[in-house]
Amino acid sequence: MTSKEKVVALREEMHKNNVDAFIVYSADPHMSEYLPEEWQERSWLSGFLGSAGFVVITKDKAGLWTDGRYFTQAAIELENSGIDLFKDGMEGTPNYIDWIISETPENGKVAVNAVATSNANWELLSQKLQSKNISLTDLPLLKEIWKDRGTPSKNPIFVHPVERAGKSVTDKLGAIRQKMEDQGTTVHIISSLDDVAWTSNLRGSDVQSNPVFLGYIVITKNDAVLFTDLEKLEVEARKQMDESFVKMMPYEEFYHYLKAFKNENILVSPNSNQMIFETLQADNKFTKAPVPGNLMKAQKNETELEGFRKVMVRDGVAMVKFLYWLTHNAGKEAMNEYSIGEKLRGFRAEGDNFVGESFGSIVGYKDNGAIMHYSAKSEGSKEVTNDASILVDSGGQYLEGTTDITRTLSLGAVSDEFKRNSTLVLQGLIRLSMVKFPKGTKGVHLDAIARLPLWMEGKDFNHGTGHGVGSFMNVHEGPQNIRKDMNPQDLLPGMVCSNEPGYYLEGEYGIRHENLIAVKEAEKTIHGTFYEFETLTFCPFFKDTIVKEILSQEEITWLNDYHRTCEEKIGPYLEGEVKEWFLELVSPL
Repeated sequence: MTSKEKVVALREEMHKNNVDAFIVYSADPHMSEYLPEEWQERSWLSGFLGSAGFVVITKDKAGLWTDGRYFTQAAIELENSGIDLFKDGMEGTPNYIDWIISETPENGKVAVNAVATSNANWELLSQKLQSKNISLTDLPLLKEIWKDRGTPSKNPIFVHPVERAGKSVTDKLGAIRQKMEDQGTTVHIISSLDDVAWTSNLRGSDVQSNPVFLGYIVITKNDAVLFTDLEKLEVEARKQMDESFVKMMPYEEFYHYLKAFKNENILVSPNSNQMIFETLQADNKFTKAPVPGNLMKAQKNETELEGFRKVMVRDGVAMVKFLYWLTHNAGKEAMNEYSIGEKLRGFRAEGDNFVGESFGSIVGYKDNGAIMHYSAKSEGSKEVTNDASILVDSGGQYLEGTTDITRTLSLGAVSDEFKRNSTLVLQGLIRLSMVKFPKGTKGVHLDAIARLPLWMEGKDFNHGTGHGVGSFMNVHEGPQNIRKDMNPQDLLPGMVCSNEPGYYLEGEYGIRHENLIAVKEAEKTIHGTFYEFETLTFCPFFKDTIVKEILSQEEITWLNDYHRTCEEKIGPYLEGEVKEWFLELVSPL
């Protein structure tokens, strides 16, 4: 079926159930950003493949809300679907709930799939819909029309050893129980897949590019239970759970298990799915708060940080070899955006302990670079020659850590305007890399530092400057970020973030430069404790698109020092023509 036909079929189910509006969030029962294939409901319905966005279907209208990363992509993928694009965050774009209220009659009915809807969204919807006595109900209507949605994977669940995790399962459970006690709670439910994997020191591959597995954990004062597909647990994984006094139960028994709790104070994230709350709410009270392990996970211990440092060298070597191949073969051999991504994956696979990509490579040639999260298809992707610019955003999953890096370079002639904008973006990255900031600083306080060179010329980019990154875990990780939006989470030592300003000119080109950075303590002064960033990524920037006059002497010194470090870290692993080319790249500006 086409997207238009799927919407028609959904409306038929809505009519049968007297539903005025149906919301399809981009979510699974664990509120994941990247979804197992069988839970990609929004993508299946709309044809829009971005990682963020949701669809609202009414009796005669349909809309998709997504953020600035995907405006260009969504407009292309929604074509002929009958679904209108609503650019979230842009002036004039209505809030989706207000839009639903305006399109729904008094005493109408709105439906969602409660198991794929967060409690936070459910509560907000319920509260606002009351203004017109509109009811909210749980009706998984897509089950009736998406018949071939697939089944969960049978990929193995394996141990992430303490030698790489830096902290045992027993220690993690002890720290979580202490937080439960501090909050006066008796039961704690962990439903987000990366938090389940972190707490259990286990990894899997149920979600593409994310080393996680489908599971829940329930913790009480004396017990901990892991709910997952028991057949998938490797022998060592079972042994680790036994030694950590974690019981193992089938994934399907999770909700039945919850029904046994009475008169408990349950610590659960409001981002957990609504079905958990529906199952428990009659006989218990809730403390709605972030999962304690989420912040513990974000603050990497020294073992995890050392893992990052090791894989960044490995990843840097792969990137340099790839960039040499790309710059020396574009225009000489047939290649396209998709095959370039596959070639890069091959260079990474040559490194030790490579598990896979940390996300699908974004390879945007010429105007496709302006599509921020562009994904080249195996069929019909743009041919690449020795002309214009190319943006390559990619990353790897290694047993010791996760990488994410972007480089934008010229494969042929580019305009002076492109070079200037590329330099402004790089200047923003450098300034953020150099900053010192006092304890208590939040990401929003630093975001403007990376944007300022662009702002001074009336330019900007429509995405965050930085996101958290996991340790052999999800490439997008909270609770911290660096962006315009207010996020109350302080930046704390051990947190790893991306540093990725950009500039995009739709229909012409896109520019993004990205390194990973880690928060560390800089010094204590009479004004308090100050932090700074350690740059983790090692890969040169291309000097032929840098306008030196734009940079200050301090910024030039930073860049030369960075390139000297790249030479020290990566140089010993290169040889021949590749090394000669690399040494020219890292020579002083």
